[in-house]
Amino acid sequence: MLFPRAIRLDTSDESAYSIPAQPGEWAVPGSFEFYDVDPVQLAGKSAEAFAHGFLGVVSFGRTTLVEVAEISEAERDDVLRRIADHFVTHYGAPDREAAMPAAVEEAEFAHSICEHPAHTLLMIEREITADGIREKFKVVKPLDASGHADVRIWGPVEE
Repeated sequence: MLFPRAIRLDTSDESAYSIPAQPGEWAVPGSFEFYDVDPVQLAGKSAEAFAHGFLGVVSFGRTTLVEVAEISEAERDDVLRRIADHFVTHYGAPDREAAMPAAVEEAEFAHSICEHPAHTLLMIEREITADGIREKFKVVKPLDASGHADVRIWGPVEE
């Protein structure tokens, strides 16, 4: 099964997000974090997280890039537990069992965006429309089987 995994090609996530996701952790779009937030009120790192951040499921930090990667059944089960526990701790779900359907829905959506070869990079763009949050995904296909480990797209600039 394919699933998004955080990848970092440079250090920009460390500056862009209050909590950056760690490379290699599994990730989901995580738009649920913005359902009760007025995006007009977001600024700085919060606005960047809304506009471009996937949610890592270990750190619950954000990452700009994920790569499509193979996930084992045991790893997927761990992802589900982590998301469900996050719903209990931060969103008022009464317990893991009650939170599990929402966790499964989020994980299934994350899996659904991975209909690409392994090592494909995905980026997310979010915006508010009259119908709510709209997500678009950008896709960067791998150059070869080695993936993107040696690719440098951009880098931070000191002010």
